[in-house]
Amino acid sequence: MKQQVLKALANPALIFYVPYSLAVINFAVQFLIFIVIFFASLMITGNPFSPMYFLISVIVVHSIIAVFAKRDPQLGQIVSAKVQLFKKKIPGKLAA
Repeated sequence: MKQQVLKALANPALIFYVPYSLAVINFAVQFLIFIVIFFASLMITGNPFSPMYFLISVIVVHSIIAVFAKRDPQLGQIVSAKVQLFKKKIPGKLAA
């Protein structure tokens, strides 16, 4: 039983070699940026922004995160722990 728990902690869930939480955050942020740029270009020029740029940027950023996650498999948990400290307004511990 302990072996399964330790294995789950040591090997976080991955989506295409990126920790699940980071992949979801990446996609959400990229999607929000795409929506803002799409509507801004639609209002300014009248022509919609191409979704191909969105797909390319998602793939590039996902690849960059995958490289960093390969070096540190617990990257998703580190980021979520730092966000929790930031929400509790404990900025002195963010550097640790």
